[in-house]
Amino acid sequence: MSDVELAAVESFALDHTKVLAPYVRLIGVERGPKGDAISNFDIRLVQPNAGEIPTAGLHTIEHTIAALLRTRFDGLIDISPFGCRTGFHMIVWGEPSSAEVASAIKTSLTDLVEKVEWEDVPGTTAESCGNYRDHSLHSAKEWSKQVLEQGISVDAFDRSVIA
Repeated sequence: MSDVELAAVESFALDHTKVLAPYVRLIGVERGPKGDAISNFDIRLVQPNAGEIPTAGLHTIEHTIAALLRTRFDGLIDISPFGCRTGFHMIVWGEPSSAEVASAIKTSLTDLVEKVEWEDVPGTTAESCGNYRDHSLHSAKEWSKQVLEQGISVDAFDRSVIA
């Protein structure tokens, strides 16, 4: 091992063989200099090391859910996919509960499956996306259906489905 200094990253310490997706998990809360809280959530849609959402589908889920969540969840700062393609980091102002986040994710995925048409997906042009050719609404809908069929737990280690 080299002598390079690396900071500890919480998600790399998580035992990915013990979690049970789909789930919403609070990773942590950071406080700004004035006491403002920013919460970071693990939105895990696919069981780690058992599957992954193809890039095009994940990309379309990312663009669509980012817009849908902002219509139903105050304080959303960002929702970004994990490189492993099993879910997303969701960063928000304040300290919402995992149940509140799970409910917003569920209704957003439901709308993606039941209502969203290609024309509704934001950021699908060369001007609005850095890789606009890599999208699949069909894949996004199919993966979202699978998540909804399983239900979203608020416990990463127990299938306590509430959403």
